[in-house]
Amino acid sequence: MKKIDLKPAHTDERGVITDLLQDEEINAVTIISFAKGAVRANHYHKETYQWNYVLSGKIKIITQLPNREKVETLITKSDFVVTVPGESHALMAVEQSELLVLTKGPRGGDNYENDTFRLDYPL
Repeated sequence: MKKIDLKPAHTDERGVITDLLQDEEINAVTIISFAKGAVRANHYHKETYQWNYVLSGKIKIITQLPNREKVETLITKSDFVVTVPGESHALMAVEQSELLVLTKGPRGGDNYENDTFRLDYPL
């Protein structure tokens, strides 16, 4: 998992414009809500990149690349992280939260489960 440092593209008296992504093909944009304590994912994708932008709340994300140690990171409002193909990931809401997820790969609509591989042992 990589945390992405966002920088404003434009700022003036009206406010700020920040580009989350540039020059990326996105196949699905999803909002996921979490009740406090809810755990989601515990899977990996063979083809899908997944960018996660925290809209509200606090989420612990646990990731693991093949043959590497687990990494636990607390992400909060306005944090932006990406998981890559082959990277196992699980998310647990520390408090009620909302997450904006942008994906590149077979992940949205009828393809939602086509590139999802459940872990034998949860992270």
